[in-house]
Amino acid sequence: MYAVAATPLPIAAPRHRALRLLPLLAVIALLATPPLGGDGAATAADAACALLVGWAFLRVIRSGRRPLSRRAVVIMGLPAVGISVAAMGAADPGTAVAGLGRYLQIFVLVPLAVLLLLRDRDDFRLAAWAVVGLALVEGGIGVHQYLTVTGASYMGEDIRAVGTFGASDIMGMASVVSCGLLSAVGLALDPAPGARPARRRAALCCAGLLLFPLAVSFSRGAWIATAVASLTVLLLSGLRRALVVLLALAAAVVVLVGASGSGTRMLQERLASITQVESAPDQSVTDRYTMWAAAELMWRQTPLTGVGLKGFPDHRDAHSSLALSSGSDTAGAGAAFKRQPLLSPHNMYLLVLSEQGLIGVVTIVGGWAALVVTGVRRLVEARRRGAATDCGLVTIGLLTWLLVDFFYGDIGGPSTPLNALVLGLAAWWGLAARGADAP
Repeated sequence: MYAVAATPLPIAAPRHRALRLLPLLAVIALLATPPLGGDGAATAADAACALLVGWAFLRVIRSGRRPLSRRAVVIMGLPAVGISVAAMGAADPGTAVAGLGRYLQIFVLVPLAVLLLLRDRDDFRLAAWAVVGLALVEGGIGVHQYLTVTGASYMGEDIRAVGTFGASDIMGMASVVSCGLLSAVGLALDPAPGARPARRRAALCCAGLLLFPLAVSFSRGAWIATAVASLTVLLLSGLRRALVVLLALAAAVVVLVGASGSGTRMLQERLASITQVESAPDQSVTDRYTMWAAAELMWRQTPLTGVGLKGFPDHRDAHSSLALSSGSDTAGAGAAFKRQPLLSPHNMYLLVLSEQGLIGVVTIVGGWAALVVTGVRRLVEARRRGAATDCGLVTIGLLTWLLVDFFYGDIGGPSTPLNALVLGLAAWWGLAARGADAP
């Protein structure tokens, strides 16, 4: 009687898994919802993040077990040190408290909750497929915006695909689509043992479908980060396979550019502008260079602790040259024309350096480097044992994408919780107990 009760039904197992991971899946699904109180306000995904954190820690308390190793505690808790020091050095206590909560949410609490909630590789795969599903939804909306000229304004036309994130977060859809594409590629390259071939074909099909919405997002940073991450994943999966896939991707890009209609010229110009950031930069690139120089100057004046959390906007004008414009123009996708202020250097590393100094760089960026090292090491170990490496390839792809994308962007906007999920998945793969390797 006891044996029968202890053995779950085969049909009930996936359902039980989905219910247990419901807070995590809710965060992913609610990323597509707009801010609750307008631009800059909290989103439903932020509320779901709070639920996720509470749910994960409640399960830990109820289990009565030590959930983390000492190495995991150090790596996951290290960013909290730099963030707290920077908050104490901020000029405005109210702004510092808000910034402290946001930074802890993205870089400590949500990644730690994901690490605690995931039990095995099947949990990881379910989360990765959820990201792919979100990317397909956002990408489909973005393609519709491009084809019907109802997207965000770009070069005088409302053709920029932004999905549900709107013109105020033009990087949101590109980030989601990039993560979905990389997740699909990782799931397809080395599927789980015993997985049906249809799953691999489905993953490859999803990756191919996501190329077009990524292209019409016109996001140079997302293009570069996705290309670097994809190449990294392909090389880790095998050189011969990498060459075959790269040839297929090159052919797909040619087809996509040819099928983009009137946007072909704009896509070509956008691609060409990547190589012209030094010789003939546009105003957005000039603004970025100017803010990068301002962030570096802030750090030079206060190298150890920076100017304080959320202090960049207050010190920007005093450290910037006259080349900096008053803001960036946004319009389209259902929103009226608006001048967006430039409140960050659009480089996460320089933002941390300017506001948190060397302490922040060592604790936050050092934690990211530790996740890379532990993730690659776990991938090598899994390959040596002959285990499936799809979860590892997804992890390395997403983490590489995030760290490259941080050279061109930073946290902010409704899509920010996605960064926390990426760090959480990377933390699980690199820091979870060895027993979690088995499905």
